[in-house]
Amino acid sequence: MDQHISELRAPLGFTRAEDVSPDHEREGMLRARTLPFGVDPYGALDFRSCVLNDCTKLENTELLVDEAGFETIDLSSNVALQQAIETVRREDRLSTAAADALRLSLNGTPIRLANGRSLRIEHVADEGMIHRRAGPNGLDVNPDGMDGANGHGGAPGIHGDQDVLGTPLKQMMDGAAPTLFRHQTPDARNDDSSLFLLNLWIPIQQITRPLVLMDRRTLQPQCHQLRYGLPVTSFLDRDDEASVNDIWKFLPDPAQEWYFRSVMGSDQGYVFDTLGQAHGACILPGEEALEQLHLQIGRACEAVAKGDASALREATAAPSLALPEITTEAIRDAWQCMTELLAEAETQASEISALDEHWLSRARAAMDVVVRKSVEMRMVVTLSTE
Repeated sequence: MDQHISELRAPLGFTRAEDVSPDHEREGMLRARTLPFGVDPYGALDFRSCVLNDCTKLENTELLVDEAGFETIDLSSNVALQQAIETVRREDRLSTAAADALRLSLNGTPIRLANGRSLRIEHVADEGMIHRRAGPNGLDVNPDGMDGANGHGGAPGIHGDQDVLGTPLKQMMDGAAPTLFRHQTPDARNDDSSLFLLNLWIPIQQITRPLVLMDRRTLQPQCHQLRYGLPVTSFLDRDDEASVNDIWKFLPDPAQEWYFRSVMGSDQGYVFDTLGQAHGACILPGEEALEQLHLQIGRACEAVAKGDASALREATAAPSLALPEITTEAIRDAWQCMTELLAEAETQASEISALDEHWLSRARAAMDVVVRKSVEMRMVVTLSTE
């Protein structure tokens, strides 16, 4: 993406119109049909090409958590947090010790926001902290599946995480959540409280599969925000009464405005409204080429490790897919690095021993960098506007 290009188009996954019906529990609401567990989301969603605005290239655009529903925050000064994130990066998973360190680094801390505002983190929830690994173009990089906080891929379906009137908040807070938390939904609103339930999303690395978020001021909630029952017992320890989370799904509309960041490290994060903010992971232009290169280099690494020259020639033989004209600078740089590694391996196939541990190390690093990794958690915060 040229430095002057501030937007691109990418497919976002919405609920299909045929899966929507009137909600029989709350008058005037719409409900999306619950999809069977394990269904391929790429075959069960309505993917629409949407304009994504790159926040790294925009000027004079204010996206504030109490207005747009999300905000980018600076996390660079929290040394304890960065140390905990580095542990997750090094171990490539979220251990109990790392999760505890993350909570300890955040509980009670203030976060400066735009326009002199600030958040004070009152409590980081025990439930809902997870580690995601998402391969380019939807490639599954979690062969062992979900295991508690780990093994989660990117979420391709546009969704909002919690219904303030539903499970589990209804049970956990004895019905008090709508009074305590600031929120806005199709049939409920609280603009007076300074207490928010927010998600904190931190990228460990992000070249592909970025988080995209809607400016909720562009949403028509009565028409496009849908109640949805999400079974959660496969990754959360819940009793029968709270085995299905009440969350939100969404229908597409041309008036909706979507945002992402093409460059983002662990020194930054998003805070966004847990109680309905529309978000999901998208596939950017150029990810198909990176997926092919990721798989090719993986096969080449196996061949080099075994000393199999024939397998190496086969792994490097396929021509690389070209990148589209408009993509991100980070994707273009990754593509260049990976194609050069394959070209180097191809020229050395007849003398495979020349491809030593140095090449293998560079190749594995190039494969790893195109896997999006992130941690996310929920927290209760107080917003100060003074």
